[in-house]
Amino acid sequence: MLVTTTNTIEGKKIAVYHGIVTGEAIMGANVVRDLFASVTDIVGGRSSAYENKLSEGRQIAIEEMKVKASQLGADAVIAVDLDFETLRDGMMMCIATGTAVTFEK
Repeated sequence: MLVTTTNTIEGKKIAVYHGIVTGEAIMGANVVRDLFASVTDIVGGRSSAYENKLSEGRQIAIEEMKVKASQLGADAVIAVDLDFETLRDGMMMCIATGTAVTFEK
């Protein structure tokens, strides 16, 4: 299934707008990851532990959104927006939102 942040897809005409679909992922970080992230924050550089967790959350949210769109009979999800939030210490949330569409055949 095609997933894009754009509102249209070149060469495709949208026949049906199925509506908004979403996917959510809430990810918990652990004490060891927090410790390594704190060290990285002190000495500088990127925190690969948190980057990996954010990437995992994004992938889960997008996949969940695609499944919901597929259940509606959609060919694609357009106008996708990704939001990341911190819920509390050690808890991160990723939400993927888009519009499920079917193209003309």
